[in-house]
This record gives sequence, C-alpha cells and structure tokens, in this order.
Amino acid sequence: MSTLFILNDPPYGTERSYNALRLAQAVLKRDHAAEATVFLMGDAVSGARSGQKPPEGFYNIERMLRRVHASGRARVLLCGTCMDARALTDADLTEGAARSTLDALAEATLAADRVLVF
Repeated sequence: MSTLFILNDPPYGTERSYNALRLAQAVLKRDHAAEATVFLMGDAVSGARSGQKPPEGFYNIERMLRRVHASGRARVLLCGTCMDARALTDADLTEGAARSTLDALAEATLAADRVLVF
C-alpha cells in the first residue's frame, strides 16, 4: 500500500506537519509492506532545513523527516519552486530530503493508493 502525504503548513506554529509525520511513522511501523512519499509544499519546505534547534522538549520536524526516510520505504520530496521562493537551497536540506517538481507530485499522486493532505 502506497500513501502520499502532502504537507503545506510551516514546521512550527501549527501542528499539522507534526501530525502528518506522526501518522507517516505509524503507517510505516505497522505495515512493513507500506511505502510512503512525503511531499513538502509552501511553508512546509522549511521543515527540511538542516540544523533545526527547537526549544528543549519541543518536537523537531527535521528529525521526524529523517526518521521517516530512514525506514527505507519512504521518500521526502520538496517543491523546488517553493524552495526557491524561500531561498532554500539543496545544500540547506537535511539528509534524505530532495528537491522535486510538480510533475513528480503528479506522478506520486497517480501512483498512490491513498493521498492525505495536511
């Protein structure tokens, strides 16, 4: 089963990205045949910036993205146009995250069994 998670909100300030990544981790943990694509758009691309230092005891979106990718069954893709608008370069990205395109999102949408938008 393939699930596409589309995240739009900033990494902090709302809990939508946090909840999306919690769900992605839970799906991958419970179904060892599951595959996932996490696609970050808009302000969500900031969540893949390397070196985040949220306050002690607060969740860390960068770390959560790395865990999802480390499952070996998930891709973390970012809208390249959204990255450019926020002056985010490939060198700024955390391990496992990659610049992508709207065409790749369209392909992932068509290939997915489920699409969840946060």
